[in-house]
Amino acid sequence: MCGRLNVTDSPTAEWVATYLGIDFSTKTNADLRPTQLVSAITKRGVFLEQLNLTWGIKPAWSKKLLINARGETVATTKTFKNAFSQQRCIVPCMGWYEWRDEGGSRKQKYSFTPEDGIPFLMGGIWFETGDLPQLVTLTTYPNERCGQIHNRMPVLISPDKTDLWFNASENEIQPLLEPVSSEFIRIKKSD
Repeated sequence: MCGRLNVTDSPTAEWVATYLGIDFSTKTNADLRPTQLVSAITKRGVFLEQLNLTWGIKPAWSKKLLINARGETVATTKTFKNAFSQQRCIVPCMGWYEWRDEGGSRKQKYSFTPEDGIPFLMGGIWFETGDLPQLVTLTTYPNERCGQIHNRMPVLISPDKTDLWFNASENEIQPLLEPVSSEFIRIKKSD
């Protein structure tokens, strides 16, 4: 998955407050990039709460910033397994972007937005650090339509599965790491 998100204050903040019952605020950023601040939701104790995170981690062994973890291996990969077990989060957003080589000198940008206008809830994991906590988003293999543009897509958590996402064991949430149906995602060429 490419490292660009579309985050909007409205209707995202209102929907999160209504549906999940928590105060939530975010700044609109239609081109949110790695290293920037991301407003996410996590569960500490028994309550959901907002947590502002920096997108990406740079482990000592890595030469580059890691912004994604594969849903297929997140539970067993040394770098991610503890956070996946104990520090899951969701990132409310109105979409993401991918680029596809269509010949010529420039790649075509595509936007992926919710078909029904309800914000996506991207699955992620977070890490405690000295300054701001850090975020890694989760990816999975693509559904049929998304696969025409890119070989990965974000893990998208259905709103009615957020309780399961935060409370179940790693084994119990494995089905949530599968791609959602193509019908939930609108794909179009973007500038």
